[in-house]
Amino acid sequence: YGAQVLQIGPDDLMFSAAKAFHAYGLGNSMTFPMSVGAGAVLLPDRPTPDAVLDTMQRHQPTMFGGVPTLYAAMLANPRIGPKAGSERLRRCISAGEALPADIGRRWAEMVSVDILDGIGSTEMLHIFLSNRPGEVRYGTTGNPVPGYALRVVDENGADVAPGQQGELLVSGPTSAALYWNNRERSRSTFLGGWTRSGDKYTQNEQGYYVYAGRTDDMLKVSGMYVSPIEVESALITHQAVLEAAVVGKEDEQKLVKPLAFVVLKPGSQSSAELAEELKQHIKSRLAPYKYPRWIEFVADLPKTATGKIQRFKLRELAAKR
Repeated sequence: YGAQVLQIGPDDLMFSAAKAFHAYGLGNSMTFPMSVGAGAVLLPDRPTPDAVLDTMQRHQPTMFGGVPTLYAAMLANPRIGPKAGSERLRRCISAGEALPADIGRRWAEMVSVDILDGIGSTEMLHIFLSNRPGEVRYGTTGNPVPGYALRVVDENGADVAPGQQGELLVSGPTSAALYWNNRERSRSTFLGGWTRSGDKYTQNEQGYYVYAGRTDDMLKVSGMYVSPIEVESALITHQAVLEAAVVGKEDEQKLVKPLAFVVLKPGSQSSAELAEELKQHIKSRLAPYKYPRWIEFVADLPKTATGKIQRFKLRELAAKR
């Protein structure tokens, strides 16, 4: 990934907002720079947009690694501008969660550097599927990193046809062998030479892989699967929305329907009228059954230390509503 996708060299300086205790941040800050004799910038503080922009301006890195929520927050910061303050910036990467296409396009337009969205896992050590420089397709996770093979399979483990949704399996030399002292989970995750990612994907007609969500995050609405990522990506195209997260909630008939937690941009006010406007916004872009039946405005979304949305907490919150 470092050599053939990032194309990192000895003259590069990498700045990763993702911390080194996370597999993504460890590769960004240590493995890849050390492999070629490049440098790395370490930020001990919480990576707020202002702290990140200050670091970019002070150290002028050539490469930056972030997560989708940070990119969205930086775009909402009035200080954002060309190269995000680093005149040497030539490469931006994202992982941790799927990068919404709208964020990628707006970043490329504002900063003039594309974001290479990729996916990895602790079980595989780092990114094994990624967009490439000059071949970015926003709304997709790109193609396999050299050295890795991918399959999209159904519930029986059979390969699905292009365009059909299934679970992503990955094979490569960096795979873990097992989970320590957890034989049951090891047997369900590591299948010979293949590792179950736990992610739902489709492969489009051009061969690019399109993320649908975590296997356990998928919603079945009106007998059809709904990808929370698809609904969230549509929500953030509304001018008032900064962030959104969609989970399932049972209605009065005990049927699961989408509920959206929405963080508004500074200056936007929550209201019943805006909630209805957001529902119509989704209906105009997606199949009608996918629209959120409920919109809840919140100040922020619960996240891990690496910026990944803690959906289990939102599901717990939704169950109490």
